[in-house]
Parts: sequence; structure tokens; C-alpha cells
Amino acid sequence: VIATAGLCEDVDIIFTRLKEVKAFEKFHPNLLQQICLCGYYENLEKGITLFRQGDIGTNWYAVLTGSLDVKVSDTSNHQDAVTICTLGIGTAFGESILDNTPRHATIVTREYSELLRIEQKDFKALWEKYRQHMSGLLTPPYGVMETGSNNDRMPDKDSMSSSVPSEKILRAGKILRNTILSRAPHMIRDRKYHLKTYRQCCVGTELVDWMMQQSPCVHSRTQAVGMWQVLLEEGVLNHVDQEHHFQDKYLFYRFLDDEREDAPLPTEEEKKECDEELQDTMLLLSQIGPDAHMRMILRKPPGQRTVDDLEFIYEELLHIKALSHLSTTVSIFKNIIHHQKGVFNQGEEGTSWYIILKGSVNVVIYGKGVVCTLHEGDDFGKLALVNDAPRAASIVLREDNCHFLRVDKEDFNRILRDVEANTVRLKEHDQDVLVLEKIPAGNRVSNQGNSQPQHKYIVMSGTPEKILEHFLETMRLEATLNEATDSVLNDFIMMHCVFMPNSQLCPALMAQYPFPSQGTEQEKMDYALNNKRRVIRLVLQWAALYGDLLQEDEAAMAFLEEFYVSVSDDTRMIAALKEQLPELEKVVKQVSEEPKAPQKKHKVLLQLFNTSDDRAQKRQPIRGSDEVLFKVYCIDQTYTTIRVPVSSSVKEVISAVADKLGSGEGLIIVKMSSGGEKVVLKPHDVSVFTTLSVNGRLFACPRDQFDSLAPLPEQEGPSTGTVGTFELMSSKDLAHQMTIYDWELFNCVHELELIYHTFGRHNFKKTTANLDLFLRRFNEIQFWVVTEICLCSQLSKRVQLLKKYIKIAAHCKEYKNLNSFFAIIMGLSNVAVSRLSLTWEKLPSKFKKIYAEFESLMDPSRNHRAYRLIVAKLDPPIIPFMPLLIKGKLGCYQNY
Repeated sequence: VIATAGLCEDVDIIFTRLKEVKAFEKFHPNLLQQICLCGYYENLEKGITLFRQGDIGTNWYAVLTGSLDVKVSDTSNHQDAVTICTLGIGTAFGESILDNTPRHATIVTREYSELLRIEQKDFKALWEKYRQHMSGLLTPPYGVMETGSNNDRMPDKDSMSSSVPSEKILRAGKILRNTILSRAPHMIRDRKYHLKTYRQCCVGTELVDWMMQQSPCVHSRTQAVGMWQVLLEEGVLNHVDQEHHFQDKYLFYRFLDDEREDAPLPTEEEKKECDEELQDTMLLLSQIGPDAHMRMILRKPPGQRTVDDLEFIYEELLHIKALSHLSTTVSIFKNIIHHQKGVFNQGEEGTSWYIILKGSVNVVIYGKGVVCTLHEGDDFGKLALVNDAPRAASIVLREDNCHFLRVDKEDFNRILRDVEANTVRLKEHDQDVLVLEKIPAGNRVSNQGNSQPQHKYIVMSGTPEKILEHFLETMRLEATLNEATDSVLNDFIMMHCVFMPNSQLCPALMAQYPFPSQGTEQEKMDYALNNKRRVIRLVLQWAALYGDLLQEDEAAMAFLEEFYVSVSDDTRMIAALKEQLPELEKVVKQVSEEPKAPQKKHKVLLQLFNTSDDRAQKRQPIRGSDEVLFKVYCIDQTYTTIRVPVSSSVKEVISAVADKLGSGEGLIIVKMSSGGEKVVLKPHDVSVFTTLSVNGRLFACPRDQFDSLAPLPEQEGPSTGTVGTFELMSSKDLAHQMTIYDWELFNCVHELELIYHTFGRHNFKKTTANLDLFLRRFNEIQFWVVTEICLCSQLSKRVQLLKKYIKIAAHCKEYKNLNSFFAIIMGLSNVAVSRLSLTWEKLPSKFKKIYAEFESLMDPSRNHRAYRLIVAKLDPPIIPFMPLLIKGKLGCYQNY
């Protein structure tokens, strides 16, 4: 008895330790108990070879501490082995002992390591008894090298959900069940259907209704379905017939706790705890629900997917980089892989194409090791399918929980056939001059039961002249300038500066305007009328978009005047053109007018981006021709003041400085931040004044004195905070005034500045001053938050500041000022603030929850899905999170 008691105590100690190890966190308790009984402890120094490639295995291992290198050689010489990955704490390896196949890699300790070892006979016994719990959890992180599989693997249906739910989701299920029993106990009860009784069940539609009533973060039934699907995937909620899809229907579902006949009711204390945690639980499920919902849809056979399912997938896949060029192939994505340690090996036959939805993988080539890493949105596996060749590399998972879309070879080939079948190519002299792709018009996915959908053609590529011809030929004449027009045409007008500048566009438009030379008089008249109306319409849209920016382009202004004269002359012969002439005349006059605002306003505005004292005047956009009065510092920290246009190049700035200093030989212009980072600006860089950081300055010096440059004392920033004044101000009033100021800045930013910023403004010789000013505003707010909190020496005052900033952020979000909202949150998450643990501990739990919710909106996964969901629910006008729009390369700027 004493010996048995001692054994139980040992097992309990080991059991407690192993439960904390990642490799065992999802193991069934009974399996873990058995591992405790038969496992051995191993500790190895750095550089010890555990086993070699080609050995016959005798043990299975799990890493308790330390790390080990996985080395592979494509020769028999171990000297040639290349490290392809590293096994860290919580990883497991060596299951080739199940079928006595040779080891496919050499394992060497990278540092002092502690291992759990299980001998072959014991491991086989565990495998036979607990196969369903161990399957999919013990595959080595370096892929199928240990298992020797020859095919791309797909888990069976039963492995779609984890056998043991994670603690986080288990807790979420308990909170929801207890809250339902507390607030709506009638929802969980015995139910009869077709003479059969189902114990303690809920109905799918009632669960969706209930969830939508509990939290403002649940906005739709589709969203609620995804949140319940999270629980279903992990087995915390189960369909009575073990179906894997949660449905918003009269179907019965049962919580895991209610599977037992003696399921306990929550105590009053548990009810109180669940009430407090409910909103955090809802927020958690709302964040991971969309992924679960998409996995649920993708697991359905294609024939069972509804129109809503296809639309949901389409909207999600639009934001996946690997699929951004596809238009109508969403419905063929029918498989999903997850919780899988490896995908395929070099040399195997290619059977599928993969797109990474979550996680990352290493691309490994024998003899070279890891050649690159692929992340969310990337794809792999196409080369072997296109060339009908073996896999050129092995794909190794870098983390445990990776999700992929998998497209089988047959469907992949169908994609290629569909794309080519829907492609129209116009050739001249055996060269493609215009490539069009046919896509459904209107809705992206056709409705069930509809007849053959109408289609339209979109431009994929072509010469500028042919693209212009195409848009003129397909332009809708019935639309007026104030109505919504074809977005593709708007894209052309917006983007033409990239591939067809005004110097090329204007002559091309004039060439499209004259009378035809062939045909009957009536045919000539009809053709001329329609063609001229289309050209006039395009010119009107073009001039309306560019506005007074055209004043800076002599070629564009000359074209407008010439075009107006041509249209005026034609109205004498074609009376139908007279209706467009007044509109054209109005646009030409508006564009031709000189700006009435005094230039001196811009000089003050651009002096370190400070505004003048006179705030009565409405802020006007900054133009490249506006002049700026600016200080350029010398190496001795004196300065000279120059006056140049905003769009001046560095070469022109050097010339202006040289005129003031009397000599400019060997001068360079350096941008220096407050931290001392120095960047030498290139001669062709333009509008350099507007790109300085918050405390940045411009310096001019000979190149050989570059290393001697040092920041100015004034660049260090303030030494005292303003908490005394700040705490007297209303949080709501502050947020309101910030929003008014931010809106003025944002309203001055022209869409074209985003294009110039994306493609390089030096390529256009244009300024992005208004955009730079708005981006600078984001940094100012962010650093303001950090500075005020860090300069506050009293703990109680710092806690009050945290509360104040969280309140201001909430009001900014309420005012749809997402730029300032995110600037404040990023300021609070700055390491200088987040490390103030005592301050955060003193923050009331209410504010901690609000801040956690706000911080979760910065989640970058799925192309910042959390942010996109916020924007989708807001009606314009909105002040967007501009740094994210810049990252997204234009985004949907016009929607704001």
C-alpha cells in the first residue's frame, strides 16, 4: 500500500508538470496518466547527437526544456547535413518507431536540453489504445519526413475538431452556458422530436437570437453563427447527431457540461463571475468567429454551399494576396487543412495547390536548408501542378496551428482553363495591345435559380491608347456627372498618371474627338455625336477629379482651353452638344481661376507644421507651387532661412542654401530625428520639408562632416508634462476639437497624393504635403500620449491619465475619428507606457476591459479584418486610420 501510494504521488507530480508542456496540452487526462507511468527523463548537454538520419528508431521524445536542431542530408555523409528547423519546448518527435522506418533526419541538441523519452513498446501500446487522441498531434514539426507519406495529406472528418478543447474556449462555453441558465433557463431543456427525446438541448435559432441580444459587438446572424461554430469545432458545444456545422435552424445543440446526466447548475457566485466575464467572452468569440465560419463553409462539399456561403468566402478571400487576381473561382475551394505538422516533401508528386490562411511555413530544399518563409496570404504548390513535375521543395510548418486552403489538381487546372476561356486578347503585329477578362456584372456571385447572368469585361492590361479607346467605346452616355459611374472608369481617371501622364493623355483625347472620314453623312453625324459626347464626358470627369491641381500642369491647361474652343465650334454644327457646353465652360473657368488665398498662410503653416493664430480662415490645401519659409541648420547648429516652393527637389534646396551661405560646394542635405538618426537625402527627392518626423530637422553640411552632425537641444522635446491643465479639460470636448482639426487636415488630402506616395512622388515631381501633414498628425497624437504619461511622476496621476486617454479614444471612435482613436491606442500600447505595470494594475477593471477591446481592433490578421469590420459598419464621413490605408496601397479612399 505504501509503495502504491508513493507511485501515485510520483505520477501526480509528473502529471502536473506535463500538463504545462505544450506537446501535451490537448492530451486526454487518461493518456497523460499513462505517459507519466512509462516515460523516462533524459538530460543532454549542447552538441549531443540523439540519433542520426537512417538509424532505426527505438524511442519517442518530447522536449521539456532547451532546443534541438533537425539536420537533413541528401547524401550518406553526415558532414553534408543541413539544419532545416529547430525543435523548441513543447515539440514532440520520433513516431517513425510505429512502423520501424529509418529516421529521416539527424537530431542534435542546440543547447542543454531536457527530454521525456518513451520506449518503442510502450509508445506502440499507447498508440493502439489512444490513437484517436494522439492522431495529428505527434507528427514532427519538420513535416512528413518521419512518416514517409507520398501524398499531400488531408485529415479525416473526425480530426476536424480538437479532441480536447483549449482552456480559453472551454471557459467561454462555461460562461455562455451559465449565463443562459441565469438569464434564460428555458433555452436549455429536454426536447422531443419525432417521438424521440433529446436531453438538455438548445435550438440553433434561439442561440443565435440570444447571442445577438447580449453584446453590441454582435451585428449579424452570420457573425453569431461563426461564434457558435468556434465552440462546436472544439467540442464545447455539440450537435446531437454529431454534425460539424452550426446552423441557424431548428436543430438541437448541447453544451459539453450537459452531456452528463448530473450536470450541475451554476451557483450564485458563478453566475456573478459569468456576468462579469460575458462581454470579454463575446469579444473573444467575435474575433475568432469569422475564421471558424469560413472553415465551416470550406468543409462543406461544393454542392452544399449556399449563395450566402459563397458571398462570405468571396469577401474573405478578396483580402488574401494569393487570390487577389482571381474573380470568379471562389466556389471551387472545397478543402481545408489545419493542425497538420507537414504538407509535402521535396520529390513527391504534386496533387494540390495551397493558400495560407493562418500561420507560416518554411520552404526547405535538400542541401540548402530553409530558403524562404511564407506567411498568411502566400501560396505554394503551383509549380509542380503547372509543370507536372515533382515537388521542388519540402514545406515545413513553423507553428502548431496553421490553416490552409487546399485546391486539388483537377480544380486547379479548371481555374487555369476558366481564366483563359474568359480572357479576350486584342493583338496588333502579333503583340497583345489589350487584354480583357469576362466577369459577372452586378453581384459577384449569381443567385440560385437565375438564368445565365449578364457579364462585362474588365481591363487586365494593354497599351495606354487602347485602354483609353476601350473606355470611350464602353462608356455609358445616359449617366450624369453627379450620379455613380462605372468604378473601373473612375479607376482609369485616377490612375492614368502612372502609365499615361497628362502630356500623353491630352493629345490622345484630342485625337479621339474629330469627325470620321468614312461613311455616309448620317453615319458620320451619328458616330461623331456619340464619340464626341463620350470624350466630353471623360474630360468632365477628369477635370472634376483633378480640380485646381491642373493649374500646375501647363499641358493640361492648354488642352482644356483648346478642347473648349473645339466643342464650342462644334455646337454650331451639332446642336445636341449644346447641353454639355455650359457644364464644360463651368469646369474650365473653375480650373482656370487663380487661388484667392494669400500665399503667406502656407509659409506659416509649413514652418514646423504650426498653424497661424488666425483660425477664422478655413484651412486650404497646400499646393506644390506654394512657397515655404524654412530653417536649414548648419553643423555648428546655426541656421539659414530659405524660401522655396513646397515641391522643390533636394538639388534646388542645396542651391537656395548655397546662395545664402555664399558657397555650396560638396553640400548635402541631411534629415535628422530627435534620436540622432541621420538620412542623407537624394538630389531628386522632392518636398522634403513635409516628411520630417515630429521633432525632425534639416541640416546642410559638407559630406566629409556628416559624422559630426548632432541633434539640436530643442529636438529633445518637453521636460515637463501638462497634466495639471489637461485634467481640467472635458474628455468629450477634447475629442470633439481633435476631430474638427483632424477633419480639416484630412479634407485637404487629395486622392492623387496617395498615388504619388505609393509609386514615389519623385517619379511625378509632385508634392504630398497634405498627406504628410495628416500622417504627421497621427504621430503627434501618439507621442503626445506617451510623453504626458511618462513625464507624470505621481502614480495616482498616471492612472488618471490612462483613464483620461481611454475616454478620449472612446469619444473619438464615437465621432468616427479612427485616425486619432488608433493614435491614442498605439500611444498607450507603446513599450514606454505598457511597461508601467504598477500604473496598469491600479487602473479599474472597467477601463482595462475597454482598453483590451480597443487594442484588439488593431489585430493585423486577415489583412486587418477587425478594422475593416469597424469601417463597414460606419456611415461616411469617416476620418480613416491613415497609416493603415498607406500600408494597404490606396485602400478604398474614395469611400470615406
